[in-house]
Amino acid sequence: MPLDQDTAQSAESANKQLLLVDDDRPFLQRLGRAMESRGFVVATADSVAEGLANVRAGAPDFAVVDMRLNDGNGLDVVEAIRAKKTDARVIVLTGYGNIATAVTAVKLGAIDYLAKPADADEVYAALMRHPDDKAPPPENPMSADRVRWEHIQRVYELCDRNVSETARRLNMHRRTLQRILAKRAPR
Repeated sequence: MPLDQDTAQSAESANKQLLLVDDDRPFLQRLGRAMESRGFVVATADSVAEGLANVRAGAPDFAVVDMRLNDGNGLDVVEAIRAKKTDARVIVLTGYGNIATAVTAVKLGAIDYLAKPADADEVYAALMRHPDDKAPPPENPMSADRVRWEHIQRVYELCDRNVSETARRLNMHRRTLQRILAKRAPR
C-alpha cells in the first residue's frame, strides 16, 4: 500500500536532530524553542567553531545556518554537515543575500536560502518541503530601497567598515555614503 505524502514526510523526518547556528543569541533561542515545539531535538551554536564541533560530535539530520558569523562563514558548517551526512537538509539564513552567495550555498549542499528576518513557520516549511516542490514566492518581498541598503551594508562589511574604500567601490561620494550609513534600514 503506497504512503500518502504526509505519512511519507513524517516517516522521512522521524529522526529530527536539528542544528541551529547563528550569532544572534535572542533569535537563536526563539527559533530553538519554536523548533522544539514542532518536534525537533535542537542543538545550538553561536559560532563557526561551535557549529563544527557539533557536527564532529554527530551530523544532524536538519540544520539552519547563518551565513555570516562573528568568527567566519557559515558555509564552512554547511560543507562539514554535507561531508558527514549527504542526506542532511540544510538551510542558509542571511541578512546579506545576493545571487553569488545563494549559488555557493546551494552548491555546498543547502536545500534553501532564506533572507532574514525569517520566522519559525518559514524555516519549518523550508526544512520540511518535498525536494521536488518549488518554494512559494515571498509574501513580503524586500523593497527596492531595502535591497539597495542591504547591498551597501554588504560592501561596507566586505571593506572592513572603511567608509572611503566603500564609497570608492560603490562609485559614491563619501559624505553621501556616510549619510546613508547613519540612517536606519528602510522597510
